[in-house]
Amino acid sequence: MQHVDKAEDATITGDIVVLAVPYEALHEIVEQYGEQLRGRIVVDITNPVDFETFDALKVPAGSSASAELQAALPDARVLKAFNINFAATLSAEQVGPNTTTVLVCGDDEGAKETLIKAARGCGLAALDAGGARTRTSLRRSGSSNSPSPTTRRSAGRPGSAS
Repeated sequence: MQHVDKAEDATITGDIVVLAVPYEALHEIVEQYGEQLRGRIVVDITNPVDFETFDALKVPAGSSASAELQAALPDARVLKAFNINFAATLSAEQVGPNTTTVLVCGDDEGAKETLIKAARGCGLAALDAGGARTRTSLRRSGSSNSPSPTTRRSAGRPGSAS
């Protein structure tokens, strides 16, 4: 795992890059690291909420942070994931008696498969939640910290249908 601090001028080495930053930092990351993100799986976990008012999003209607990120990084494999999971449930790998479930959205099927495999390898359940158009719905859906019975059955754990 590689952690890049804001002040660093680092070389990105991972195949999967998780942007665990506020939405407002995406532009600067694209400016500084855009060339290094070419061909990599870039995971957007941001929620473009106006944190001053909590009543609006900072992206145009019908768009999403990851759609904007994909437009800015056309040669990257942008996915949306982890944005509706709490850090504590990711760390604990549990929500009550259930395995924490990560929903993964994007149009690159290979990238989604890779991220889902990585999340499952970390002890999490992970699901393909659809294509890029699903991103906006996920942002509005709340939290996946209480998976539905359907999610629990199909989350790729031992004994599941997948």
